[in-house]
Amino acid sequence: MNPADISVFVFGIYIIVIVGFGFVFMPNVVLRMFKLPTTNEPWIRVLGFIVALLGVHCINSAVHGLTAFHWASVWLRFSVLVFLVILTVVKQTKPPVIIFGVIDAAAAVWTLVALI
Repeated sequence: MNPADISVFVFGIYIIVIVGFGFVFMPNVVLRMFKLPTTNEPWIRVLGFIVALLGVHCINSAVHGLTAFHWASVWLRFSVLVFLVILTVVKQTKPPVIIFGVIDAAAAVWTLVALI
């Protein structure tokens, strides 16, 4: 794997293990970490599963060297930060949620640098 593949592979592992499995198996622990209200609703586990599936796509694209996917993921991961900042500014969520966007943006920078 080249450096861009490795960056997307690592990001895929992160979103599967931390975000995906975190929301599927212990959602209220993750929500409390970000000072968000806990829930017993199934939507958070559904979200975790969908995020884990996205991680599988990242790993697959890395294993197969799908550069077009890597480029798209860079811009999409930057958009996560923008979206979470907007949600925080309009008071739809709390500022600690921005940490998810910062992690996504940092991973996007890693991939971008590896691609150029």
